[in-house]
Amino acid sequence: MTWTYNKEPFTEIPDGYVAFVYVITNTVTGKKYVGKKLFKFTRTSKRKGKRVKKQIDSDWLDYYGSNKELLSHVDLFGKEKFTREILYLCKSKGEASYMEAKEQFDRDALISEDYYNEWIMVRVRKSHMKKINLEIL
Repeated sequence: MTWTYNKEPFTEIPDGYVAFVYVITNTVTGKKYVGKKLFKFTRTSKRKGKRVKKQIDSDWLDYYGSNKELLSHVDLFGKEKFTREILYLCKSKGEASYMEAKEQFDRDALISEDYYNEWIMVRVRKSHMKKINLEIL
């Protein structure tokens, strides 16, 4: 199953965006998972004694979350029984972290049995939010 954004298939990374916040829905049980994913990540290696940073594409196209129960249900029911919807495209890691936590709190994802989410871990400074896209709030 492919990602969707605004009800359209999403397969290309738009310029200027580094991450997205998503919801994955199990169409058999109705249970959901809210998370975030980076499009690329940085790897540091040493070459000739110097540290070199390299951008590497993440596995976002094939990603089904990090929750163990969710992943076991993907194996049990099959990928075709899950929808993957992008809620927000984010221009920074801080923006993605904030929007993920906001969405999880707004949906009561830790309280409701309708969600796979088991914990919310977020550290965002006010300085991270200076460049937030206010249109998505």
